[in-house]
Amino acid sequence: MTAKIVIVGSFNTDLTSYLDRMPRPGETVSGDRFVTGPGGKGSNQAVAAARLGADVTFVGRVGKDVFANLAYGIWESEGVNTDYVIEDPDHATGVAPIFVDSSGENMIVVVLGANLNIQQSDIDAAKDVIADADVLMVQLEINHDMVGYALKVASELGITTILNPAPAAKLPEDYVKLANYITPNETELEVLSGSNSDDVVTNAKSLLTTDEQTVVVTMGSQGAQIVQQNTQALVGTFNVDVVDTTGAGDAFNGGLAVALAEGKSLTDAVKFANATAALCVTKPGTAPSMPQRADVDALYDS
Repeated sequence: MTAKIVIVGSFNTDLTSYLDRMPRPGETVSGDRFVTGPGGKGSNQAVAAARLGADVTFVGRVGKDVFANLAYGIWESEGVNTDYVIEDPDHATGVAPIFVDSSGENMIVVVLGANLNIQQSDIDAAKDVIADADVLMVQLEINHDMVGYALKVASELGITTILNPAPAAKLPEDYVKLANYITPNETELEVLSGSNSDDVVTNAKSLLTTDEQTVVVTMGSQGAQIVQQNTQALVGTFNVDVVDTTGAGDAFNGGLAVALAEGKSLTDAVKFANATAALCVTKPGTAPSMPQRADVDALYDS
């Protein structure tokens, strides 16, 4: 069975500088190289899911500019359905200047542009494909009212929903309760829960509104923590040589969406997502570093 995934989300052009170390305030440092490439959390997740064999539809906005051509190029090459992508005449395509140091750590500035102008009509136009999907996934690089609206539409249609609350932001409780799965990292969890506690499980439980809802907290090299009302489990990750952590969260979410759509158990789905993220960080870049299905299966089975 081919997984059917709809992603309502962002496209940004990544403008990535690789350098030995991050500059201090007011300091200029020399970089080693500069790369322009396709990115944005929503688009990265779409590419990740497509490379894992899913039938992926992307709902979002780009500008009428050269960076939009980059978006269509990656989506076409990966087989992502763009029937519901709007070319916004009044807003530029999103961009993300990224700095990556020699240890693989990154700093990112995002200018979201057209991503922040998604309308209800954009989502309504995709209702038929949403109704036919296994999973709908959203992130927070679009206007937050449309995050809530997309979750509402999918919930009313009985479609499984994933809320990836990234980048970190506080959301109305009504939006959070519409998500079947919530997938923050530790920082995003603190912001979403409004807690300063270091207790990941306690913070995650504060988000849960039903016995069926699940929080999966990504914790880097520690793996991913599953939290439900009455269950918790830490699923370990895989040891790999880290080159660039940019895009790891998007790879995880794409992997999780596909695994859940294919009917894997929650623990196995998180293990599959961990394998997807682990392979992502072994290569530089975001969308270009998303792994192929055969490689993920091999690591998952190792």
